[in-house]
Amino acid sequence: MTATATRVPCTVVTGFLGAGKTTLIRHLLENARGKRLALIVNEFGDIGVDGEILKGCGIDTCPEENIVELANGCICCTVADDFVPALDQILSRTPKVDHILIETSGLALPKPLVQAFQWPTVKSRVTVDGVIAVVDGPALAAGRVASDMEALAAQRANDGSLDHDDPVEEVFEDQVACADLIILSKGDLMDADGSARANAIINEHITHAVKIVPSVHGKVDPSVLLGLGLAAEDDIENRKSHHDGMGDHEHDDFDTFIVDVPSVSDPEDLARRVATAAEKENVLRVKGFVEVSGKPMRLLVQAVGPRVNHYYDRAWTPGDQRRSQLVVIGLKGLDRPAIERILVG
Repeated sequence: MTATATRVPCTVVTGFLGAGKTTLIRHLLENARGKRLALIVNEFGDIGVDGEILKGCGIDTCPEENIVELANGCICCTVADDFVPALDQILSRTPKVDHILIETSGLALPKPLVQAFQWPTVKSRVTVDGVIAVVDGPALAAGRVASDMEALAAQRANDGSLDHDDPVEEVFEDQVACADLIILSKGDLMDADGSARANAIINEHITHAVKIVPSVHGKVDPSVLLGLGLAAEDDIENRKSHHDGMGDHEHDDFDTFIVDVPSVSDPEDLARRVATAAEKENVLRVKGFVEVSGKPMRLLVQAVGPRVNHYYDRAWTPGDQRRSQLVVIGLKGLDRPAIERILVG
């Protein structure tokens, strides 16, 4: 079966932690050109930071009720329990949606999700328009898929329970191998040589038919990403994976938890503490919202390794609980007390 007008197209956006998936999707939502969109956001953690960022956009073509969050569980492991009900919820909306975006967590494998579109109850209603993999350009140019490879090497050496030499790289390779299009993010942070190195690494894991598109701040024309019409679920056998022929994959190599932090008076000091935690511990990703004393706006904090960004994304609303919380994601064996001491200050 090929894509038809009777089935709603879905675009799967995958990519490693902090690669820039949410930034890319926000740009898509803001430049939909009248196309009515819906979004499924899959968080690996207990609070929906990415979903909250996108819900705060105030975009008419993707209202808040069209954004569904699947929190605290990898979508590729919970297709039947979480993804299908979310799909049912979106397809019941009036007016009907024109296109569905699915943002997977940084740890998710896209292939099992694409395979779910072969199920008769799913296949009759939706199709995979294409799989987009967002790749962190500067990290890849430096020869790594995570920002702190030293911590990764130490964890790998000390943990005899790992099934693979480098599970993080295997996740990256599986995501890229399943993609129909690669977005090489953060182009403004690379020179020409760095971009060439990143492209060369990607080319080792893709077929010649897959294009690599450079981006800065997620600004890619929606016409490049949407309307591919590839029906990727019909091409699943050509999307090779390290996990082909295996049962469920596990995320036992990763820890995630929430740190409650007090309101802060100096966002720069908090950013320094986040960077310190990343440098001293096995932290890959930190994200969350923080209250700043005397400010009506909430502070969004996002970090990939020691690289920290923060800005005020919107005003606190009467319905918000002004709780300052940061989601910490890292390799197995995180020293939670030590990280909490650094972040809380």
